[in-house]
Amino acid sequence: QVQLVEAGGGLVQAGDSLRLSCAASGRTFSSYTMGWFRKTPGKDRESVAVISRSGGRTVYADSVKGRFTISRDTANNTVYLQMNSLIPEDTSVYYCAASPLPLATMAIERYDTWGQGTQVTVSS
Repeated sequence: QVQLVEAGGGLVQAGDSLRLSCAASGRTFSSYTMGWFRKTPGKDRESVAVISRSGGRTVYADSVKGRFTISRDTANNTVYLQMNSLIPEDTSVYYCAASPLPLATMAIERYDTWGQGTQVTVSS
């Protein structure tokens, strides 16, 4: 089973950019659909962006479309979330997760392996 470790969170101002990374252990990284999710206190966990095994298909939440980009580097077993034009509403704990299913699904229940999360705080 793959293990995931996120990095790259921090405190930024509105309009700034951040890039989150998620390093996966194991030799089966390319077998997993990968996704980024976020959890804000008082709100349900939200799907942010997902990417298929091959990287050929990506899906984004409407709230981040045009600002965030998910990508994966199979050679380095890493998935990234480039976040541009950040707004205070993006403040959250961001989690990387893996799904054994081949489809790039935004359904949270399809992801069975999760990282520990990284905090992103956007000040106004």
